[in-house]
Amino acid sequence: MQQLILLSNLKVLDFSTLLPGPFATLMLADLGADVLRVERPTDGGTQSMDQYLNRSKRSITLDLKQEASIEAVKNIVKEYDIVLEQFRPGVMERLGLGYEELKKVNPQLIYCSLTGFGQTGPYKYRPGHDINFLSIAGLSSYSGTKEDGPAKNGTQIADLAGGSLHAVIGILSAVIYRERTGEGQSIDISMTDCSFSLNALSAPLNLQKGLELKPEELLLNGGSFYDYYQTKDGRYFSVGSLEPPFRKALCKAIGREDLAGISMQNDDESSRAFKQAVKEAFLDKTFADWQEIFAEYEACVEPVLTFTEAVEHPQLKERGMIVDVPDGNGNTQRQIACPIKTSVFKPEYKHVGPKAGASNQEIFTN
Repeated sequence: MQQLILLSNLKVLDFSTLLPGPFATLMLADLGADVLRVERPTDGGTQSMDQYLNRSKRSITLDLKQEASIEAVKNIVKEYDIVLEQFRPGVMERLGLGYEELKKVNPQLIYCSLTGFGQTGPYKYRPGHDINFLSIAGLSSYSGTKEDGPAKNGTQIADLAGGSLHAVIGILSAVIYRERTGEGQSIDISMTDCSFSLNALSAPLNLQKGLELKPEELLLNGGSFYDYYQTKDGRYFSVGSLEPPFRKALCKAIGREDLAGISMQNDDESSRAFKQAVKEAFLDKTFADWQEIFAEYEACVEPVLTFTEAVEHPQLKERGMIVDVPDGNGNTQRQIACPIKTSVFKPEYKHVGPKAGASNQEIFTN
């Protein structure tokens, strides 16, 4: 039986740059959508990041300051389902490519605008980056430590979890709506709004109970033993043994079954004492020692791996999270796989991200 390609009926015109938009359209492309990127003629050669973020997509170059390019976009968009743009509010309108203008040529168009602060509000024109959006959203204020301040994250939470994922959710929701009604729509995704919504577990403590959210004072932000612990050789382990069975397993694994009693207490004194004991225990053995020990226990305790180690982890290898993607020169490039697995679909990785304009002849001669 021929494989069903999940989103093969969707055509996406992608005006986005940097990370949030390209990662969103990468997910759509991995699921079978036909994604065509619109890039500036001055864009240089592809970098490693671009070759990943833009895999399986096509690319054209247009100077959007030229009237002929605007007319070319309007002609192309007649055949497309979705537009994703990541300019500041008002830019696409000034170019003559805003939602109201494009829906005249394609009334069923789904038009997603992905920005830092959204299309409305006093900050709508304000520039920003991931670190700024997380700060405005309140997330940074209770992440990190009291001593060192807000945490510096290894990945872009606002860009990806806030922007990319919510953009895809909004787009696919609009696709379902269009299938039911025949109507397109405009979608306004603010990375700050979406990051603000990620305060999911902690927000009720403030909104309903009036608790000020601070670092190292909540169950999951360092206010309990749920934390990272340094080993004898300077590596780290994550300890998330929240439930009683896991907590007992933790005590047994570190050779401190005598701590089982105070580990179950919720008062501040017992919590501090238990956390200190766990800290001292981890400092007594090396990273490799603890890996061997905790391999035998289901305690919600895992090593903090480097990315190189994560690539080789048996769980991620079994899940096929690294794939070889054709590079167009007869070779392949290792990339992170699409994480979405279904019973009817397997992603096809057509090629690494192409050079800007690689599809000019294909698109403009048809």
